Amino acid sequence: MDAFEIVDRIEEFLDKCKKIPFSSNIIVNENEIYDLLDELRNILPEEFKQSRWIVKERENMIEEAKRYSERIIKEAKEKAEVLVSETEILKSANRKSEEIMSSVEARARTIRLEAEDYADEKLANMEAVLHKLLNAIEKGREQFRSTLSSGDK
Repeated sequence: MDAFEIVDRIEEFLDKCKKIPFSSNIIVNENEIYDLLDELRNILPEEFKQSRWIVKERENMIEEAKRYSERIIKEAKEKAEVLVSETEILKSANRKSEEIMSSVEARARTIRLEAEDYADEKLANMEAVLHKLLNAIEKGREQFRSTLSSGDK
């Protein structure tokens, strides 16, 4: 179960709570809401771990792309040295090396941007879940305080 599912369950729970007559307040079973919040607390660290994993994977992909590009450059230089004897072959090798380097840099840039977008999307989703949860908690607390205030009268 993920954080969004628990937030949905909290919303369903709040929708099913008894309404206080002549008000927009509801009566909330404190134990049930705290149980749902505990479940959410238990899941969020896992989603944070996943986000950190995504960032680490992105860094690994970038590092791998750098090593790959360095290897290609090294191979291109070695080939160029072998072909130094003929000017036209040397020019061709240099052009090919630059194309490969350009291609590898573009691919590395694409991989990095995609990884950053993915990590940002996951973090934005988590932020939205936390925002919904905070709003639900604030609403519940307001209703709870309202219930307490009306009960004192």
